[in-house]
Amino acid sequence: MPLRPKPNLQPPLPNDCPLEDVLSLLAGAWTVQILWFLRAGPRRFGDLRRDLGRASTKVLTHRLRIMEGHGLLERTVLAGKPPQVEYSLTALSRELEPLLDCMEQVARRLHRPAADA
Repeated sequence: MPLRPKPNLQPPLPNDCPLEDVLSLLAGAWTVQILWFLRAGPRRFGDLRRDLGRASTKVLTHRLRIMEGHGLLERTVLAGKPPQVEYSLTALSRELEPLLDCMEQVARRLHRPAADA
């Protein structure tokens, strides 16, 4: 006798589900890491580039523009020669900090040796 799938008790996601939008944004290359480093305060582009290590300048620039466009980052051009750009979190992105904290806690538990569990 074939197995019958259990019905899903959760209603389907609406077509314009905001959860999908947030997950898609957070899944973008380097997004979570950028948010992580900016939690401590504003960082210049070069500092972020060094923080991320493997991220290319092109990819980092693209990701920062996307995050700024969604209201997660504030971009400030600093006077000087040459001018420098600094990025900081907005009030909206600060609302994601508890999520980052939870992700850190789970990551630490995932990396704990099996003997400690």
